[in-house]
Amino acid sequence: MKVLLEQDVKGTGKKGDIIDVSDGYARNFLLPRKMASPADAQAINAMNIQKSAAQHRKFQAGVAAREQVKQLEGASVVVKARVGENGKLFGTVAGKEIAQALKEQRGVDADKKKISIEPIRSVGEYTAKISLFEGVSTTFTVIVKE
Repeated sequence: MKVLLEQDVKGTGKKGDIIDVSDGYARNFLLPRKMASPADAQAINAMNIQKSAAQHRKFQAGVAAREQVKQLEGASVVVKARVGENGKLFGTVAGKEIAQALKEQRGVDADKKKISIEPIRSVGEYTAKISLFEGVSTTFTVIVKE
């Protein structure tokens, strides 16, 4: 029996695959648990539409990420922090503070996990790298001030 998988099934296939399984496996396991549906023309067409829509969303996200990278190339972001003696910071400046400064100063909404920089413990200029999408990344300057 040919079925269209609605979700990943270990040892059988991935979501969206059309596979040939035994009738008993399909009737007794896959279909009652809503893991698969019979592979008729309507189900196949619906899955193709979903795949093309997901591909279009991914393309649009890539275009938006490239535009944000153009905004950030060669840009600098100022982060203010509390400073003790000898220019040493109380704590560190990490991705969270940098992501917040990017949003406030440049209008770029970035995830703190996408920013790679060593922990900053003193006042000065540093170079950070941000990866906004698959294969789309850029570097920018982080200036830490009192």
